[in-house]
Amino acid sequence: NAILQKMLEIKSRSIAYTKRIARRLAGEIKKNKISRQAYILALEGDLGSGKTTFTQAFARALGIKEKITSPTFVLMKVYNLSPKTHNLRRFVHIDCYRLDSPKELRHLGFKNLLKDKDAIVAIEWADKIKKILPKDIVRIEFEHGKKPRERILKVLKFL
Repeated sequence: NAILQKMLEIKSRSIAYTKRIARRLAGEIKKNKISRQAYILALEGDLGSGKTTFTQAFARALGIKEKITSPTFVLMKVYNLSPKTHNLRRFVHIDCYRLDSPKELRHLGFKNLLKDKDAIVAIEWADKIKKILPKDIVRIEFEHGKKPRERILKVLKFL
């Protein structure tokens, strides 16, 4: 039973602003990441609500130059990070959209991945695997706003 530490609601009026939020969060994590486990970003929300856009900007801010696409069919992609910029070594992007059960992540070494102190893991459709996620995560809920490009991001930090 997690205790809610923080909740921040952000209204983004554009894709550019959503990307700015992602870059800022990545910057904060790079400065402050000291942990005995992977840093987990659990991204939740309807199709088209901004999860992948956010993840792409987040990865760029970590220094990834490759094109970031959602690993919908392969489930997981791992990107190496430059040790020159921060203490993180890997960015792992997981997409749970097609999963029927959290057990489907076992063959990917998911339990060991969660213990990797040098990794930051962004999980799209994380609500599908919430039973197997650790308690100490950052959860971001994405919602469509009233206007076409408007998004509401609810950032929840649980401990």
